[in-house]
Amino acid sequence: MTVVNISCYKFVVLNDREALKAGLDTHLRGLGLLGTVLLAPEGINVFLAGSRAAIDAGVAHLRADPRFADLAPKESLSAEAPFRKLRVRLKQEIITMKMPVIRPAGQRAPAVAAATLKRWLDRGHDDEGRPVVMLDTRNDYEVAAGTFEHAVAYGIAVFSEFPARVAAHRADFAGKTVVSFCTGGIRCEKAAIHMQSIGLERVYQLEGGILKYFEEVGGAHFHGNCFVFDEREAVAADLQPASGRLHR
Repeated sequence: MTVVNISCYKFVVLNDREALKAGLDTHLRGLGLLGTVLLAPEGINVFLAGSRAAIDAGVAHLRADPRFADLAPKESLSAEAPFRKLRVRLKQEIITMKMPVIRPAGQRAPAVAAATLKRWLDRGHDDEGRPVVMLDTRNDYEVAAGTFEHAVAYGIAVFSEFPARVAAHRADFAGKTVVSFCTGGIRCEKAAIHMQSIGLERVYQLEGGILKYFEEVGGAHFHGNCFVFDEREAVAADLQPASGRLHR
């Protein structure tokens, strides 16, 4: 059986997380799905794997909640499920930044689509002629697996280190267009909002992260593989599990 793997998230205020957790655990488990669903006051983060029918049913169940009606999962295929069990967990943040003033559910930084970003990188500048800086918001071991060519990365161990690092280098981005990127969109969305809050004017997040970029335009301007937080460890630009093993 071919396994369908999906990831998606949404920043939205969740005040009923306990009830939501119980309902999702029961329903998704009943479908035989494996993976992780994170629920935080700021939103939901979903990583699930299963048969085509089970995934479609699980997504339909999520979208039946009006808060999640516009969830847009990114898909990849594998021969085996990259998860051993299903976990629905409560957290304080779906990605820990430790910046409570950053509230993505109430604000969103501009996003750039994969095709537009590829065009910018092909040309060496954005549509207004400004240099484009790719800013990797991921942790050091993720960057080591692969990243965009000439990307700026700060060698952070955890995402909560990012705000101080980027603030210290704010002057590096003067007169440039900055595109923050990450695996699936969560970190680069928070990062872009933070960069706007400290005065950077031309900041975009890569819509859907690296995985959406791979899905829509392939691996152009990207070197290596994309680290993922499951047993595949990394996927190549064709969204198939990368050959070999990675070590953190």
